[in-house]
Amino acid sequence: MQELMASLQDPELVARFQRRCGLYRVEGSDSGSGKSRSANGAPITLEEPRGQLQGTWDRQDSNSNYEYKDSKKPQYELVMYVGQVMKDLLKLPRPPSPPVVKLETRVDAEYGLPSTHAMAATAISFTLLLSAPSRVQFCFQTGLLIAVTLSSLVSLSRLYTGMHSVLDVVCGILITAVLILLTYPFWESFDSFQLTSPLSPIIALSLLLFLSYTYPELDHYSTTRGDTTIILGVCAGCSVGYWANVQLGDTFELREPLPVPLPTVTGLSVARGAGRSLLGVVALVGTRQIMKKLSLDALYSWYNVPKTDKNARRRKEIEVPSKFVTYTAVGLVNSLLVNRVFVLIGLL
Repeated sequence: MQELMASLQDPELVARFQRRCGLYRVEGSDSGSGKSRSANGAPITLEEPRGQLQGTWDRQDSNSNYEYKDSKKPQYELVMYVGQVMKDLLKLPRPPSPPVVKLETRVDAEYGLPSTHAMAATAISFTLLLSAPSRVQFCFQTGLLIAVTLSSLVSLSRLYTGMHSVLDVVCGILITAVLILLTYPFWESFDSFQLTSPLSPIIALSLLLFLSYTYPELDHYSTTRGDTTIILGVCAGCSVGYWANVQLGDTFELREPLPVPLPTVTGLSVARGAGRSLLGVVALVGTRQIMKKLSLDALYSWYNVPKTDKNARRRKEIEVPSKFVTYTAVGLVNSLLVNRVFVLIGLL
């Protein structure tokens, strides 16, 4: 088993996969900057390195790896939290360059195993696949093919960009599969508790804030704690928003019996979907910007930190509450307010 794991962690496997995809190193280029070449010989300019495991880090949450979207189930947040924590507990490095060509360098300060991109893609694809039959009529085999394809493409992209070893990706998929299998029998019970119990918003906010504060400490700054807090904040906000919708008696559920047929794609439905996406992005980005500024200003004032000190955002007592409050608000707006605006202007 140790030999198998060592072989799967071999960076040469990733380098060979990159070459199969037409990505080659140029002799004399260094690991972080310089040129690599694609199959047609065109040079690819790599990003400048912005941090090492021991070094400084300059990326704030505006470049976060994770979009603030809800997955309608708690599995996404669960697998992401487990994956992020495992990274910082196991502390296995990303593939070295050379021999790997690194097309991304913004997350070099993070550890590699497991691949949380592979975990997220697998969790979202298969959670939707397993939960959809009770709501929508569709061909399960087609859905399975789509789920496998999407999760595979995301997983392979992590090898192509040189950000993960084969072991990172395989472990991410296997960990997610185990978590889905263990939690699947309780999905409906969790949904019922989340939507109807008076304890639901209290537990969601307190537990997820507690998990954000107790995230494993590292001997260097890494974006994993901030990214994890973002995920937990969105989860908390959406959870409270879904609960509030039920209490208000407006859950935007279809009135016809479930499962319903897949809706017909028309020009009007496409236009409404585009309108909802555009308005949703504006609302969520606007909420994020306003809450980020207000929370940082309040925390800088509370801890008597100059607003010009950008590095203060890395401090736990500032980073965690700021991001948790900001993205809890984003989750609340997403789950509680945006759909009501859609109804008012005829987009839903």
